Amino acid sequence: QVQLVESGGGLVQPGGSLRLSCAASGSIISIYDMGWYRQGPGKERELVATISRSHNTQYVDSVKGRFTISRDNAKNTVYLQMNSLKPEDTAVYYCKGSIYGFRGGPTDYWGQGTQVTVSS
Repeated sequence: QVQLVESGGGLVQPGGSLRLSCAASGSIISIYDMGWYRQGPGKERELVATISRSHNTQYVDSVKGRFTISRDNAKNTVYLQMNSLKPEDTAVYYCKGSIYGFRGGPTDYWGQGTQVTVSS
């Protein structure tokens, strides 16, 4: 069994910062790509950023220069540092990991989501 647990969401004023964390645990042999997605009110889930095991990163255009994705392979954890937050960043943020476990894989696992609200 593999679990991804996010933390770090909350309410922040425009221009503020938040750091999201997502820790994977369970029957894990290796984690390949990890990523952050978000789903705003009335919107479809969209990709925000991804990071490979070798730390290659990609971002959606709307967050480039403001968000930074990183990971700690030893801790099976991925982070999302969000700066200069805007009201349009308000969403539930989900992490995803492509994980090779004891039962084979890789298989995509999702966290439960953490709410980020940007409002004055």
